Amino acid sequence: MASRQGKLHGRVEGARAHCAVPGCREPGEFKAPLQPANFDGPGAWRFLCLEHVREHNAKYNFFDGMSPDEIQDAQSPLAGWDRPSRTFAANGTDPPPAWSDFTDPLDAISGRFGRNRAAETRPSRFSKAERGALAVLGLGEDADRHALRQTYSALVRRYHPDKNGGDRSSEGKLREVIQAYQLLRKATAFV
Repeated sequence: MASRQGKLHGRVEGARAHCAVPGCREPGEFKAPLQPANFDGPGAWRFLCLEHVREHNAKYNFFDGMSPDEIQDAQSPLAGWDRPSRTFAANGTDPPPAWSDFTDPLDAISGRFGRNRAAETRPSRFSKAERGALAVLGLGEDADRHALRQTYSALVRRYHPDKNGGDRSSEGKLREVIQAYQLLRKATAFV
């Protein structure tokens, strides 16, 4: 029971031999952040004894640096609910959420850390050569005929020597773009 209480208590296994506060000889068993939390990563920590971590926590002020209006907004029971949420259309124009592919909730959780199972099982509508041509044009497998034409036109304008002041250094790339388009415009996926 002691180990369970220790885990709930906040002690960290593998902590430092001494508290990080100069002159304190107590064991540093509790993690305390050096700076306020941010979204750039876990940040830096220091290890403190129980007495010093209590002092550290007593000084913490979530509302530090906020205006009175921001504090009132943060304390509102509706805080956070004003953010837009995604809706999923019933007519099929909006793809369903990724978790809808799973029947077991635990599979959905483990699937979050793996590759998308639906993408693994779904066969490609393009051949290997056509996928290579899509890569040359910078398109994904979800491209349609309109995107193909638009991208092709933009790339021809970019690489054509007449648009580059007669510079012929991009002719090789232009040739690749034209060959890719010639292959894809006849692809059965765009029929």
